[in-house]
Amino acid sequence: MEERSQVIELEKKSIGKLMLKYYFPAFAGVMVTSLYSLADRIFVSRGVGVSALAGLSVVYPVMIIYMAFGMLVGSGAGVRVSINLGKKDFVRAEKVLGNAFSFAIILGIFVTILNFLIKEPMLRLFGAGPDTFQYANDYLNIILLGSTLGIVGYSLNNIIRSEGNARIAMYSMFLSAGLNIILDPVFIFVLDMGVKGAAIATVISQLALCIWVIAHFRSRKSVLRLRLINLKPVKEIIIYIVTIGFAPFSMMIAASFVQSLFMKQLLTYGNDTAVGAMGIINSISIMLVMSIVALNMASQPIIGFNYGSQQYERVMQTVKLGLRAATAIAVGGWVVCMLIPGMIVGLFNAGDAELQDTGVSGLRIFNAVLPLVGYQIIASNLFQSIGRAKLAATLSLLRQVIFLVPLLIILPTFFGLTGVWLAMPVSDFMSSVTSFVFLRIEMNRLAHHVRLEKEGEIPVPELPLAV
Repeated sequence: MEERSQVIELEKKSIGKLMLKYYFPAFAGVMVTSLYSLADRIFVSRGVGVSALAGLSVVYPVMIIYMAFGMLVGSGAGVRVSINLGKKDFVRAEKVLGNAFSFAIILGIFVTILNFLIKEPMLRLFGAGPDTFQYANDYLNIILLGSTLGIVGYSLNNIIRSEGNARIAMYSMFLSAGLNIILDPVFIFVLDMGVKGAAIATVISQLALCIWVIAHFRSRKSVLRLRLINLKPVKEIIIYIVTIGFAPFSMMIAASFVQSLFMKQLLTYGNDTAVGAMGIINSISIMLVMSIVALNMASQPIIGFNYGSQQYERVMQTVKLGLRAATAIAVGGWVVCMLIPGMIVGLFNAGDAELQDTGVSGLRIFNAVLPLVGYQIIASNLFQSIGRAKLAATLSLLRQVIFLVPLLIILPTFFGLTGVWLAMPVSDFMSSVTSFVFLRIEMNRLAHHVRLEKEGEIPVPELPLAV
C-alpha cells in the first residue's frame, strides 16, 4: 500500500535523501506562493502607480492575519498527523484531518465577518493615508471575500506535506500562484481594473487551491482520506491543533501588527514613498525567509514522525542538516541584497528616483544580519515539531514582538528613518542568540536519550497529550 511505503520511507530512508526529496517541492511551493504578493506589487506598481503600491503595502498586514489562521490549523494539524503516522495510528490521523477541515471553514467565516466590521479603522491603523486609502479599501473588499478559501486551502495543503506527499503539495502551489500570475496582467492591464483586478486574480487562484486540496484528500493518492464521519469537531482535537499551531500563528499575527507599527513609523519619519519601499522590502525579505521556512516544511514530517517513533538520533540528524542548509541559504540571500539592491528594487519601480533610493537603503539595512535568521527559524521549528508549543511560540515572538516593538519605538528617535530599518536586524541578532541557548539545551536532552538507547535503556519520550 502507498501509505505503508511512505511510512517506511520516513522511518528508514537516509535523512539527507529525505530532506532533499521534501525540500525542493516545499521550496518551489513557497517561492511560487511568495509570487502572489510579488506579482500583485510589480503589476500594480507599473500599471497604476506608487500610491497604489503603497495601498497594497497597507493591506499586507491584513492578509497576514488570515494567512495566520491557515497556519494555525495547518501547522497544528500537520504536527499531530506526523506524530500519529509515526505511531502507525491512521485512524486518529484522519480524525485530525477531518477536524482541521471543519475548523478551517469556521475560522474563515469568522475572519471574513470580523474584518469587514473593522475594515476602515483597521486600514487607518495600518497606515492608510489620503492618497492610499481608496486603493487599499478596493483591494481588501475583494480579498476578504476569498479569505475562507485561502485558509482552507493553505491548511489542508500543509497536511498534504505532513502525510509525506510533498510533491503534490508543491503542485498545489504551482496551480494557485501560477494562475494568479497569469490572471494579474489580464485583469490589471487588459480589463483595466487596477487594484481590484489584482484582488480578483488572487481570489480566483485561492478558489483553485481549495478545490485542488479537497479533491486530493478524496482521491486514492492521499495517505489519509477526508471522511464525512470525521468532520464533527472534537474538543480535544481542536485544542491540540490550536496549542501546537499557536507558535506560527502568534508569529504571523504579531508580524501583522508589527507591520502596522512599521507603517506608522515610516509615515512619521518618512512619507508614502517609504511605505511603498517597505512593500518592496517585505516582498524580497519574505522570499528569502520563506526559502528557510521551506526547510521547516521539509523537516517537520521527518522530525514529528521520528519523534513519535522514538528515533531521537534521526531527529538530531534532521535538525543539524537543517541548520547547515538554513545558514547557507541566509548567507546567499544576504550577499545578493548587499551586492545588487538597486537591481532588485528596480523590478518594482517604474522610474521614481526617491523610491529607488529609499528602497535600496532600506533593503540593505533591513537584511543586515540575515545570516543569523536561519538558526532562529530552525530552532523554533524543532520545538513546534515535537509538541513543545509554548517554547516555540516564545522564540517566534522574541523576533517579531518582544525585541522588535521596543526597538521600533526607540531607534527612530535617534536615527530617524534609518532607525526604522535598523530595528529588524538588531531584533534578529538578539533573538538568534537566545534561540541558540535553548536549541543547545534541547539537543543535549535528545543526545542523552540517544545514549540511553544505545546502553539498552529505552526512555519514555516527552510527547504532548494524546488526542
